[in-house]
Amino acid sequence: MLAIGFRFLAGRYHANPWGRHVNEADIEWPPAPWRLCRALISTWYHKADPQRFPFEQLEALIDVLSESRPVYHLPPAVHAHTRHYMPQWKGNTSLVFDAFARVNPESELVVAWPGVDLPDELAPLLDELLHKVGYLGRAESWVEARRLPDDELPDVFPCLPGEQDVDTETGEVLGEVVRLLLPRHHRDYAQWRQDFARNELATLKGKKKKQLQATTPEGLVDALSVDTSDLQQAGWSQPPAGQYVNYLRPVDCLRPRLARPETHSTGVTTARFMLTGKPLPRVEDAVRIGERFRAAIMGRAKQLLGGRDRLPRELSGHELGPDNRHGHAFYLPEDADGDGRIDHLLLHAPQGLSVRAQKVLERLTLFRGHGGVEWRVILEGAGQVRDFRGDSRYAGKATVWQSVTPYLRPWHLKKKPSEREQVAAYIRKECRLRGLPEPETVEWLPEIMVHGKPRRSIHFHRFRNKRGLTQPDTRGCFLRLRFPQPVSGPLALGFGCHFGLGLFAPAKEDNQ
Repeated sequence: MLAIGFRFLAGRYHANPWGRHVNEADIEWPPAPWRLCRALISTWYHKADPQRFPFEQLEALIDVLSESRPVYHLPPAVHAHTRHYMPQWKGNTSLVFDAFARVNPESELVVAWPGVDLPDELAPLLDELLHKVGYLGRAESWVEARRLPDDELPDVFPCLPGEQDVDTETGEVLGEVVRLLLPRHHRDYAQWRQDFARNELATLKGKKKKQLQATTPEGLVDALSVDTSDLQQAGWSQPPAGQYVNYLRPVDCLRPRLARPETHSTGVTTARFMLTGKPLPRVEDAVRIGERFRAAIMGRAKQLLGGRDRLPRELSGHELGPDNRHGHAFYLPEDADGDGRIDHLLLHAPQGLSVRAQKVLERLTLFRGHGGVEWRVILEGAGQVRDFRGDSRYAGKATVWQSVTPYLRPWHLKKKPSEREQVAAYIRKECRLRGLPEPETVEWLPEIMVHGKPRRSIHFHRFRNKRGLTQPDTRGCFLRLRFPQPVSGPLALGFGCHFGLGLFAPAKEDNQ
């Protein structure tokens, strides 16, 4: 097996995929075989000795590389970018995105061609080109390249050609589909060019014919050497000597490796996300965000797992039975910095999150609100709820808990006793049903403070976006609950509690 290793000495890999605008901030990861072959050709023209390594050897080398589809072993990387305001004519500026993959300079990206044995006469040429290649992608993507011996090959190559990102039988996520540009097999290209010259070029005249002739030379090496701007000016949507092939790469290959919080249990019940975008939603719209958050996760799960009937039950809340009414996920919006805006989302499933559910959460990157507003979400970590006590108020442990959003009773009022007495009875009943101690006192609060402003329940959105849903309480109230012993969060009670209504947090004077 022929294998090549690349180390990115500056810790960055800059490369824009073919056909994508630079301001889309996309990254060609892994580096396409088309780019690798062009880098070798460029190095031969600029740095190789043509008397020692004649052009015919270069052609033979590129022909060998075109005969097989390579596989990849990818080092950990992070998709990042910088933004620059570039000066323009008459003092104007233009915002430019510079995207790159952040890579550890000590890590090695391995490209291997299965079933390809490099002829002995071509090995010195390849070693010379790899030794002298200076960059891969843009000029600032400095690389150090070498041919790998068999005893240094990785055990697995997780990025390989493939069309299906999900196993339809098991629901297992196989990878993320990405298109890579490969050079055509040299014999396929020769046959294609012969047909093109006979059928297409023969009918053309003038400038158009000259452009097409210049961008479709006879040899594969010459075709790979055509400048990208010339191909675009000639009207090619993709290089005529290239072909797109779908690859499956690991879903987290361009994401930060977030260490799971330390825990003494193997069960995962809780995941915390950071919410970014402008403007961030208000705390008063918590139930709207909770519903939209769940809808985004359900949509992502359908895409990954192959349909509505394969959704993880702990995320959907369906088919759990009457004895597990609250074992499925709570989608809880959170204002972590106290500025009145929702900046985090805590997902908590008391009965645990399956491996399939965790993979869905890892793939979630954004969701949309009303009016076309979009927010990006970043998974900060997953583990037991106690692992987040240092970050999230909802994950705290306390004897006194106070409303963050209005509590709406899940049952209708009776004529007697008073409303406050019935609400206290409902709170105690819910706690009993969930295995929590009953609160000693249930104090009614006229208002709460949100970013220094007094807020009553009418300031909050208090309605689910679901047709035909019976809602016993449309007004809501704020409460302070005092328990006989510390209670662990998150604590959400009443109507709409799985989406951010009836949400409680430890009182500041009793946060443990």
